Amino acid sequence: MASSSYFLLVALFALASWKAIASDPSPLQDYCVADNSSRVLVNGFVCKNPMDVKAEDFFLAAKLDMPRDTKVSKVGSNVTLINVMRIPGLNTLGISLARIDYAPLGENPPHTHPRATEILTVLEGTLYVGFVTSNPENKFLSKGEVARERGWPVGLAR
Repeated sequence: MASSSYFLLVALFALASWKAIASDPSPLQDYCVADNSSRVLVNGFVCKNPMDVKAEDFFLAAKLDMPRDTKVSKVGSNVTLINVMRIPGLNTLGISLARIDYAPLGENPPHTHPRATEILTVLEGTLYVGFVTSNPENKFLSKGEVARERGWPVGLAR
């Protein structure tokens, strides 16, 4: 009887210890720079050979501080998208960024972000932000305010 209690105690201790040290495994590599020339289709882009990776794969001189022309669009907005297509070093990280410039009364058409979300920050002016739902919770955002986009957003600048 004592030996079975001892065995049970050791088994419980081992199980508790194993759970305490469980964690996500270390990544297999530090980075996976997208090889945009590859014809192989995977979830994401194939990784470049590490010997072919350059510093330029991690940087982009996009000049996001400069306003964009909003007259190029029928809806009065201009989107500058920064993603893995423009910075190959973002591959497999699930990160992207967009600058949206609005003309007065310009809008951002309803759209979705599958398996992602968006954070809006107003840098200048006022933006009317809403969600296409049966009970819209629309709000004016002013300079410096931040909102999380959820669902199908509609932005209207004024």
